[in-house]
Amino acid sequence: MWEIVQSGGYIMAPLLLFSVLAVAIIIERLWSLKQNKVLPKHLLVETLRLLHQGGIDKSMLSKLKNNSPLGEILVCGLLNRNRSAEFLKDTVEEEGRHVAHKLNKYINLLGTIAAISPLLGLLGTVIGMINVFATITTVGVGDPTMLAGGINKALITTATGLSVAIPALFFYRYFRARINTLILIMEKEAITLVKSL
Repeated sequence: MWEIVQSGGYIMAPLLLFSVLAVAIIIERLWSLKQNKVLPKHLLVETLRLLHQGGIDKSMLSKLKNNSPLGEILVCGLLNRNRSAEFLKDTVEEEGRHVAHKLNKYINLLGTIAAISPLLGLLGTVIGMINVFATITTVGVGDPTMLAGGINKALITTATGLSVAIPALFFYRYFRARINTLILIMEKEAITLVKSL
C-alpha cells in the first residue's frame, strides 16, 4: 500500500489528507443528523403539555435548549410567547435559520473535497505524463520500463482522486437532501408552536 502511495508522487499527500477529512466529516454528520437527535419524537407535544400545566421553568428551558436543534427553536418561541404574534414568528424564523446553519456544518467542505479531488488526480496525471515525455526526449522510446514510472504515477493519482471524490460527492448530496428534509419538518413544528402560543 505504501509503495502505491509513494509511486503516486507528492500529489498523493493532499489526496490522502482529503480522504481522511472526508471520512471524518461523513462519520460526524451521520451521527449528528440522526432524526432522533435533531427531531426527538413527541418533543413539541410534550413541551406544549408542560407549558399548559405550568411546568416550564428556567431549568426546563435550559434542558430543552440543549436537547436538540428542534429544542433550540422551541425555547426561542417559549421565551417570546408573551410578545406580539409577528415578533414571535420573526424570532422563531431567525432561530430556525441559525439552527439550519448549524445542521449544514462541514457540508460545504465535503462538497469542496468532492470537487477538488478529481482535479488533483488530473494534476497528478499531467505531471506523470510530463515525466513520460521528458523520459522519451532523454532516452527515447526503446526501454518501456523507463516510461512505466510516469504512466504509473498518472494512473495512481487519477484513481486516488476519483476514489476520494465519488464517496464524498455521494454523501454531500445525501446530507444536503437529509438536511432539507429535517429543516422542513422543523418548520412545520415551529409553525405548530407559534399557532399554539
